[in-house]
Amino acid sequence: MSPHAFADTMTMARRDFKHTARYPMLLVSTVVAPGFLLVMFVAIFGGAMKAALVGTGTAHYVDYITPAILIQTVAFSAQSTAITVNVDMTEGVIARFRTMAIARTSVLTGTVVGSIARTVIAIALLFAVAVGLGYRTHGTVLGWLAALALIGLLTLGFMWLSVGFGLNAKTVAGASSSVVALEFLPFISGAFVPTGSMPTAVRWVSENQPFNPIIDSVRGLLGGSPVGHQGWVALAWCAGFAVLGYVWARRLYDREPVR
Repeated sequence: MSPHAFADTMTMARRDFKHTARYPMLLVSTVVAPGFLLVMFVAIFGGAMKAALVGTGTAHYVDYITPAILIQTVAFSAQSTAITVNVDMTEGVIARFRTMAIARTSVLTGTVVGSIARTVIAIALLFAVAVGLGYRTHGTVLGWLAALALIGLLTLGFMWLSVGFGLNAKTVAGASSSVVALEFLPFISGAFVPTGSMPTAVRWVSENQPFNPIIDSVRGLLGGSPVGHQGWVALAWCAGFAVLGYVWARRLYDREPVR
């Protein structure tokens, strides 16, 4: 990336970050909602859920669920990104950017960079809430670095996918609803209870959808337990999301007519 393109990208990233600050509900859905979800499950359902952890090697429900909420935090942030991009698209802002003397790639890349920065803040705050609720990690430094790298790659993939959703949707409502699957799928996985407690058909779906190996891998890396081949499966899914999202978003941006 040339110095000119880098400067334009950083300008777009700052714009995205400031744009989010002007819309409190987007900030709430990204930062506050995951923390509230964690508190709700740990404080209200934690006692009942703990019985399902027998045999998993995890003694405390907050240790089990925190990695899952981390992944959902990324999905919540993706929804905000899709809405922001769609607003820019439908209101003609992106069309005006195309007429300006700026690097063409900076418009999308800057949005992704700003979204990643917002997600990092949300994840840091969620960790603080989790520690306050009693979360303790037994992972090694290498395990933590691997978990953060996996979350980072997933974040990159989801942000590019959300840019594609925002460009593809005709309305803000459409952009928002198109990302719902990313928020909903973790519920049909081993995110909140082990898959062994589920009916056969539901268990099969849970164990063969992308979020399950990702959440299990992050949980294992942070908790200091073996990850096995699940780590490679999770890495493949995250890399696939990143490549698919980038290619799709760039194609939509390059061919989208001015509205």
